[in-house]
Amino acid sequence: MRLQISRSKNAASFYVVKSVYVNGKRTNKVHEKLGTYKELKAKLGDKDPYEWAKEYVAELNRLEKEGKEPTVIAKYSPSKLIKMGEQRSFNGGYLFLQKIYHELGLNKICNEISNKYKFEYNLDSILSRLIYGRILFPSSKLSTYELSSELLEPPDFELHQIYRALEVIAKETDFIQSSLYQNSLLLSKRNSGILYYDCTNYFFEIEEGEGLKQYGLSKDHKPNPIVQMGLFMDGDGIPLAFSVTEGNKNEQLTLKPLEKKILSDFKLSKFVVCTDAGLASHSNRKFNDKGGRAFITTQSIKKLKAHLKKWALDPNGWYLPGSLKTYNIDTLDEEKDKEKIFYKERWIKENNLEQKLIVTYSIKYRDYQRKVRNSQIERALKAIDTNPSKINKSNQNDYKRFIKKTHCTDDGEYAENEIYSIDTELINKEEAFDGFYAVCTNLDEAATEIIKINRRRWEIEECFQILKSEFKARPVYLKRDDRITAHFTACFIALIIFRILEKRLNEQFTCETIIHSLRKMNFKLLKGEGYEPIYTRTDFTDALHESFGFRTDYEIVTLKQMKKIFKITKNK
Repeated sequence: MRLQISRSKNAASFYVVKSVYVNGKRTNKVHEKLGTYKELKAKLGDKDPYEWAKEYVAELNRLEKEGKEPTVIAKYSPSKLIKMGEQRSFNGGYLFLQKIYHELGLNKICNEISNKYKFEYNLDSILSRLIYGRILFPSSKLSTYELSSELLEPPDFELHQIYRALEVIAKETDFIQSSLYQNSLLLSKRNSGILYYDCTNYFFEIEEGEGLKQYGLSKDHKPNPIVQMGLFMDGDGIPLAFSVTEGNKNEQLTLKPLEKKILSDFKLSKFVVCTDAGLASHSNRKFNDKGGRAFITTQSIKKLKAHLKKWALDPNGWYLPGSLKTYNIDTLDEEKDKEKIFYKERWIKENNLEQKLIVTYSIKYRDYQRKVRNSQIERALKAIDTNPSKINKSNQNDYKRFIKKTHCTDDGEYAENEIYSIDTELINKEEAFDGFYAVCTNLDEAATEIIKINRRRWEIEECFQILKSEFKARPVYLKRDDRITAHFTACFIALIIFRILEKRLNEQFTCETIIHSLRKMNFKLLKGEGYEPIYTRTDFTDALHESFGFRTDYEIVTLKQMKKIFKITKNK
């Protein structure tokens, strides 16, 4: 290759030409137009265009000789308009999600379903976009379709096909879940010996209750119909299985049906089910007291029988892990013992069920509970001072529980108007339980091990928090039950992929950092040349690239390089 300069009256144009053979004859062909002298001068600043052009051609020849791809120099005109409707910016953060999606074999699962139903649309493409969209730009199905065009790889389906696909996804949700679990075992060993279960609900924008959408006790305190989602998570924090049930159904009844599916479809038989007190009915405990299964559940000390409550709150007979010495918690040092967790345990038998009751006490936990209560009392006092007539207690944890109203004065005389005051008696009753925490189990393991297992329940609560906040799984705008089920299936898969991503990054980054950084990983298309990253390189992006084995943070990613990345993320 050599430099050729074409001069006219008003300008000098720079070209890279290359000798080629056409029909057996040697001729010169323009390999690349570098621009005019004026254009290059504006681009290069103080550097001489002639000298730069010579160096550039020399570099091209060197790279060609070494078999390497040259660095592309983009050329732009300050007087040329971009084409109307031409998209120039694309998101590439989904590529890392796509890598996990294909590692989990979700494309193969979609192909199996497609072969079963014989439809023509691309289910794999639709499901993957629903998942990437739920993580990167959660919104309605219409918006997800529109935003899919912002990915480096454009969608190959129409909007109406999304809604048709939702019907199929709903029908095959059990198959998807069980297949996903089996495929995940090929990536890494699953800690299925410990399963955490919890249930929450999601409200709808519409006010009409029908099918799955029913009026029930909303955990978001919304006066709208709700649907319940039950979720099993494994011992490593990876979602395992889920179910969607009516919003007016007792959540305690949601555990057994889903657990039975795990027993049958997932081929699991021996595991410990860990739940909170709200899901720890006697029936659920009995169900997991057989067949090689066990349970660990939180226990309300307030609801214990009188003699057990007295034992639990007794200041004597407490232990520290690894010590045989007993302690009296009334004599603890407020500073030296603040971080310590004391415990006591005993076996109990109720309703023909033997279980171990473990109670813990912590000064730190006591202080936390008192801090929360004091804040609630302050809100209660403010409510009394401002607008007491609108005080209406909504639940047992509401700050308004501390407000009592009577028609009597402190002297016992009848008053015409209602009198509002702080219920000091209730405060004293609650304070008696500050710092105490209890669990029940049918396992014979050491109390310290049971406490350790139960402590990880926060991860399943975090799963729901991610779904509700970052993934914006509610409010739900869909009406049909099958589409609602499909919506939560996509949310469930998105959560699995996200959790695996967290672990790939050694859990060094917060949920917010991961999601927000992926959303910002955009690229500018340099037509005919490649993609320019227009995101900020950070410790997170470095860790991401290192973990996944490919990089997108070069000054320019050529078209050839990007095609190779597409293949890598699809395991091709």
